[in-house]
Amino acid sequence: MAVKINCLNPIAACGMDLLPSEYEVTDNYADADAVLVRSASMHDLELSDKLLAVARAGAGVNNIPLDKCADKGIVVFNTPGANANGVKELVVAALLMASRDLVGGYNWVLENAADPDIAKQVEKQKKNFAGCEILGKKLGVIGLGAIGAKVANIAVRLGMDVYGYDPYVSVDAAWGLSKNVKHITNVEELYKECDYITVHVPALDSTKGMINAEAFAMMKDGVKILNFARDILVNEDDIKAALESGKVGKYMTDFPNPKIAGFKNVVALPHLGASTEESEDNCAIMACKEITDFIENGNIKNSVNYPNVNMGVCSDVARITICHKNIPNMLTQFTGVFAKKSGNVSGMISQARGNYAYSILDADTVPTEEDIAALSSIEGVVKVRVIK
Repeated sequence: MAVKINCLNPIAACGMDLLPSEYEVTDNYADADAVLVRSASMHDLELSDKLLAVARAGAGVNNIPLDKCADKGIVVFNTPGANANGVKELVVAALLMASRDLVGGYNWVLENAADPDIAKQVEKQKKNFAGCEILGKKLGVIGLGAIGAKVANIAVRLGMDVYGYDPYVSVDAAWGLSKNVKHITNVEELYKECDYITVHVPALDSTKGMINAEAFAMMKDGVKILNFARDILVNEDDIKAALESGKVGKYMTDFPNPKIAGFKNVVALPHLGASTEESEDNCAIMACKEITDFIENGNIKNSVNYPNVNMGVCSDVARITICHKNIPNMLTQFTGVFAKKSGNVSGMISQARGNYAYSILDADTVPTEEDIAALSSIEGVVKVRVIK
C-alpha cells in the first residue's frame, strides 16, 4: 500500500524527489499518513487516526498543536539548522542597517531622484544617515542554538566583542562556538553591557515578552534590538515606549504587524529570514529524510514532541514501534506479549521525553492482529505500528 503524503505548503522539489517511488502525494489531508508543512496553521485541523507524522520544513513549530499530536501518537519533526545560514546572513545585514542608516539614505535618494542637483545635495545630506561602525562594539546574543551560534561566530570575525547567553546550550553548539565568545551566566549582565542585542530563542510561555520594560531599564541608552526569531519574544508596547524615549535606538525585526510597522526607528522586514532558495531546499531535504526514516524504519530524529530514537534498519523478522505515556513497567508488558507465544525480542530501545515515550522492538516472529491488540490495550499505550 502506498504511503500518502500531504503538503500543506509547497515543498521544494529537491526534497520531494527523495521520497521513495511508492510514496504518493495526495491533496486529501484527511487521508494522509504524513504531512509536510511550512507556515500553514494546523491548530484548527482534525488529526486523523491514520496520521503518523508531521514534518515542519523549518525550525519554529508554533503552527502545530504539539500536545494534541503527542496524545494521538503523531510524531512532529522540525529541521533545526537547515535555515540557519539564511537567517544568520539576514541578521548580519540587520546589524549593518541598525548601525548605518542605509534605509533612510536609500529612501532619501528615491525621494530626490528627479533633482538635477542631487549630486550636490548628497554632500549636504549624507551626515543625516552616517551612523557608526560595528567594529569594537558589544553584541549580546541570547540563545546559542544553530542560528545564535552562527551569528555569534561571524560577529567575532567582524571584530565585535560578543557576549553569549544560553543556560541550555547543547554540547554540540558549545563545541562550535568561537573561543572569543564571552559566555554570560546572567542575562542581566548582557543587558547592561551590550550596544546591540539579538535574540535567538524559541517561542515558549517562558520566553514570551522576555524583552520588556524591565529588560530595557537595564540596557544602555540607544541600544539596538534585533529580533529575527519570533515576534512574541519582544513586548511591543514596551519597545514602542522605549523607542519613543530613545532608550532603544533601533528595532530591527522580521515580523511586521500593525503595532510596529512604520513606527519610528523600526525597520521591519516581511519575514525574510529563511526565505532563501537554499534554506527552503535544505529544510525540504531534511524534512523528507526525517519522514522517510520514520516511515521505513521507525527511527525518530529532530522530533519536538517525542524523544529521538534510532535503531538503524531492522535485520530481524519484524519491527514494532510504540508511542506511549512515560510511566513505569511499560517495557516489561511489551516484551510479555511476545513471551506468551514463545517469541523472542532480539532488540529493543526506549526513550522518554516529558510525559511521552517511544519504544522500538525487533522480534523474530511476525506480530499477529491479536498481538497488536494486546499491545494497544496496555494502559498508557497511544499508538502501535508494525514496520515490517
